[in-house]
Amino acid sequence: MNKRFLLTAALLSAGGLAASQAALAYQAGDIFVRGGIAQTDVKSNNGDLDVPGVGVARLDVSDERGLYYGLGYLFTDQVGIELSGQEKVEHGLTLGGGPIGSVDRMPVNLLVNYYPLGGMDSRVQPYVGAGLNYTRFSGEELPGLDVRRSYGVIGQVGVDLAVAQGVMLNGFVSHADVSADVRLGGDKIGEAKIDPMTIGGGITYRF
Repeated sequence: MNKRFLLTAALLSAGGLAASQAALAYQAGDIFVRGGIAQTDVKSNNGDLDVPGVGVARLDVSDERGLYYGLGYLFTDQVGIELSGQEKVEHGLTLGGGPIGSVDRMPVNLLVNYYPLGGMDSRVQPYVGAGLNYTRFSGEELPGLDVRRSYGVIGQVGVDLAVAQGVMLNGFVSHADVSADVRLGGDKIGEAKIDPMTIGGGITYRF
């Protein structure tokens, strides 16, 4: 009787542990949402603008931070898709060393992610991804200034660390190809080369 009870208890415990461990792994059909804070560092040389009456001057764009988000789905244990982006972030603009106001940047990314440990019982779930970036600029303070939208490629590496069933700490680094035409009074005066590197940290919820 006691042996039978102990054997049943052992089997139940083992089954519960296996289920708990399996819940840590990414699996086909999983849906996740992410959110947190991200720091965006733009490249050091953001291009030259040829301003009528002023001449050619160097453009500098400030580094900024803001909230990020992500929504994803796994087609298989190791391959999934993610739609991600940031809130509208305001960047200061400097031309030839003098401030010329600011511009708002709002990126949206569509990526295919690969999870090398997907399907495996590991609390650490790294991933790499690549895809397309769309960046919309708005809110230019300088009258007549128009920074156009940008399309380019983006790559990212990241990791999710399970802290509870369905809850993970998230960290990532991404780099995007962002170059936008700059117009003044309707005429093109140059190109803003942003190429942001973004480092973020937050929470992933997996369903």
